[in-house]
Amino acid sequence: MKILNLYAGIGGNRKLWGDEHEVTAVEINGEIAGVYKYNFPQDKVIITDAHQYLLNHYQEFDFIWSSPPCPTHSRLNYSRKLKSYPDMNVYQQIILLQNWFKGRFVIENVLPYYDALIKPTIQLGRHVFWSNFRIEKKEFHNIDVARSTQEQLAVDLDMPIPRLKPRLLLRNCVNPKLGLHIFKCAFKEQQQTI
Repeated sequence: MKILNLYAGIGGNRKLWGDEHEVTAVEINGEIAGVYKYNFPQDKVIITDAHQYLLNHYQEFDFIWSSPPCPTHSRLNYSRKLKSYPDMNVYQQIILLQNWFKGRFVIENVLPYYDALIKPTIQLGRHVFWSNFRIEKKEFHNIDVARSTQEQLAVDLDMPIPRLKPRLLLRNCVNPKLGLHIFKCAFKEQQQTI
């Protein structure tokens, strides 16, 4: 199976998927991509803009996971009264994949401070997901601003964390157990695409 892991970061969502698949990871930051490659040397890592890569290559894959940047949608930034336009890339990706992609996909982001323009498939903790398959409800500990939570995640990940804003990287990282849960939901034999 060919998997596309967009906005791959350090690979939290990917950590527990195993190595039997052909994974292409796309990350724009070279230092962060280096950590990903160190942890998943068998994966193909591409340092480029994930949004444009998706548009050019989505048809080459069987499964796509996308975690576009979330700060402009974040309730935290809203509470800080940081006014900016929400980045609409997340909605562009949802529309593209819902209408043209033949495989399974999931797009992950934070619960937005506004009513989502396209209703998410499910909310798990502070994350919302859009997918073309059923994701079962399950509770996971959020990765939040608490230093103890982030330190535990760093231990669970067993990865070198770049010096570049380590707390932010960990806070933005998808819990590996959540990544595995969604991966398994995507490939249940009896599951129908929605």
